[in-house]
Amino acid sequence: MSGLTVVTGATGNVGGSLVTALVAAGMPVRAVVRSEADAARFDSGAVQTAIGDLNEPASLAAALDGAQALFLLPGYADMPGVYAAAREAGVGHVVQLSGMSAASGDMSNAVTEYMVLSEQAAAESKLPHTVVRPSAFMTNALRWADQVRAGDTVTLPFPTVATACLHPADLGAVIAAVFADPDRYAGEVLLPTGPEALLPRDQVAIVAGVLDRPLTFVGLTDEQARESMAADGTPQRYIDAFLDFYAKGSLDESPVRSTVADVTGNAPRTFAAWAADNAEAFARS
Repeated sequence: MSGLTVVTGATGNVGGSLVTALVAAGMPVRAVVRSEADAARFDSGAVQTAIGDLNEPASLAAALDGAQALFLLPGYADMPGVYAAAREAGVGHVVQLSGMSAASGDMSNAVTEYMVLSEQAAAESKLPHTVVRPSAFMTNALRWADQVRAGDTVTLPFPTVATACLHPADLGAVIAAVFADPDRYAGEVLLPTGPEALLPRDQVAIVAGVLDRPLTFVGLTDEQARESMAADGTPQRYIDAFLDFYAKGSLDESPVRSTVADVTGNAPRTFAAWAADNAEAFARS
């Protein structure tokens, strides 16, 4: 597909990586943004921009005008309405980002619920689409970068939970490859992961090696994790969801899959490579 691709969440990790991959492939791109300030972040010569609010599908007419393809984040207030707007605009293929927990169908989990509802909206729209359920992102490590900048101890929840974390650039490359050959991937559910399953302490050790200084890892108990998330302002329903995933073990993101290599032809990037590229975020000023 060589027509215009519209990317939602274009200023975030996944959408931003997808925009970069599409531009590199010479595919026309339009980024949906919330403000002129966000639009100014893009090179106007390479990326079109349109202001829209995904929670208000009626605001998307200009963003979707002339689009052949659409990348959607999950969890907007009216996902069926967004798909209706895409269908009205003549979009030919949608890539719906979701999460691995959607496979469980557990609607009592707040995160799984919005993933499932997003996938249901895709299916019910009758638009050709591909669902992508990635593992956790390497960029989640930036959540504890401030601890590294401030000292030598990193305290994290769920110390026994390993994840085959994924580089956002690899996810962007997978999605771009789907848009390049949408007929091949229509109706599929893709499960991209990183190349190795790492515990939180493993990630901390890798960052320590990149920075060439010692870091001490301390794992929180589940109750301490609950208290920490509450102190950070995490809504209770999401605290319960994360504890369901990682304390009760309802979600396993440790399996390593070959999806990135199968779809893109390239091996997925390692966490060590990501950490080296992002060392400045962890460095003391």
